[in-house]
Amino acid sequence: MPQTSPRPPRTLRFWGAVGISFGLMGPTLAMAGNGQGAVDLVGKSVPLVYVLAAIGVGLIGYGFIRLGQRYDGKGSAYSLVGQSIGPRAGLFSGLLMMAAYVLFTIGTAAALGSFVNAFLTEAQSGNAHPFQVPWVLPPLIALALSAYLNTKDLKMVVTILVAIEGFGILGMSILTVVIFSNKAMSPGGVDFSVFTFSGVHAPVIMSAITAAVLSWAGFEGCAAIASETKDATRNIPRALLWVVVISSIIFVLVMFAQTIGFGTTSGDLKQFSDSTNSLTTLGQRYVGVWFSLIISFTAVMSAFSCQLSSSATSSRLLAAFAEDGIGPKVLAHRSPSGQSDIALWSVLAVAAAALIAAWSSGHPVMGTDDPALDSYLYFAIMGVTMIIIVYAMVDLGSILHVWKDLPNRRFETILPVLGIALLAAAIYYSADGQTNWANPTYLGLGLAAFALIFALLSPSSVSKVRASLRNDEAGRTDERAASQSVAADA
Repeated sequence: MPQTSPRPPRTLRFWGAVGISFGLMGPTLAMAGNGQGAVDLVGKSVPLVYVLAAIGVGLIGYGFIRLGQRYDGKGSAYSLVGQSIGPRAGLFSGLLMMAAYVLFTIGTAAALGSFVNAFLTEAQSGNAHPFQVPWVLPPLIALALSAYLNTKDLKMVVTILVAIEGFGILGMSILTVVIFSNKAMSPGGVDFSVFTFSGVHAPVIMSAITAAVLSWAGFEGCAAIASETKDATRNIPRALLWVVVISSIIFVLVMFAQTIGFGTTSGDLKQFSDSTNSLTTLGQRYVGVWFSLIISFTAVMSAFSCQLSSSATSSRLLAAFAEDGIGPKVLAHRSPSGQSDIALWSVLAVAAAALIAAWSSGHPVMGTDDPALDSYLYFAIMGVTMIIIVYAMVDLGSILHVWKDLPNRRFETILPVLGIALLAAAIYYSADGQTNWANPTYLGLGLAAFALIFALLSPSSVSKVRASLRNDEAGRTDERAASQSVAADA
């Protein structure tokens, strides 16, 4: 039987935690492909939608930050919800989060296939029939590379993620400055009317906000590696705050620039909506083909970083369950560097099978006329549906924690209450009006229902979670005592 390591070494620091979250979010991927859905709903008001979405993410982030200051166990919401609400709720939340990150692994790998072919098209500008590869091939290569990288030292993976996303953010920032400068010198100037909701109804706005929140999905990723982070109860909340603030500023400014960059007439907005990679389209329009190639390449790498961090996070959650006796014990095995190798390979095998099935069958179909992008949207929306439920559970846990342990700060509970209300509205408006049972929102809710049934009808699993949470708490107590002893001796 493979040997397991119940508590992996704490090697990651603050910036490493920030890197994990940014890698999981994939800012370049988000800005290249997520705005189009919001444009279809609210037209030129997309920047204002992103402002409201940023406020909503801040309300959600409060719950993770508050609980992260108190708990630093394994598995993100698995531990945070389990400690604050109870082991059954923790089991339910952990199952949802693990499934969501597996779906993100599949979806972001599919996006990689779309962006690779988009890059090849850009590189053959003027060719009526540019060379393309089967879209499933780049994702399978990426999964194989992840199988290698994610079994190495976590700090090396984080370095790769920071380098990829840092380069992407730099490219987006340059494009944003160029667009603003160009518009400022044009006769009409910068169009600030994009920050109004003229003639747009509330239900449509809520649907658009739900689409925009997809850009932040994964911001809480660093909480999943709290047990591998030094001084986690300080560094994880700080990392979460930085990620929410920095990403919100970037997303609002870049989406503002993209909207005015395309223009605000109906024809301009149709071009925005129809663009496979909006950053590449604008890069060619405002700078040149050479810059659009750079942006296109950064989108490819951003999709890879999302897949890399999604598979790392989902495998850690799977290993956490196995360590607690929920699932095959072999999944708890760790490589010499302390990484969950067999759990990782299992996640990647599931992702590869799903991608091959989607490619060979031509399904799912989401109406983009790009089968790889259809697969990205389908699996990502399924994952986001489940992650929204997890966010609500974390906000509920923070309410209970503050009310019980911080009575002098009970006024803060209005923040997670508003967060839960926003999340409930997001689920409602995502499902409202859907008629096809196979749509991703319904399937996401169906998977959540299965997880709930398992949590309700598996008392032995709940008992194992309870014992694990107690062991985690005892381990943290021992670590604090040892740290205090070393400090006293010094």
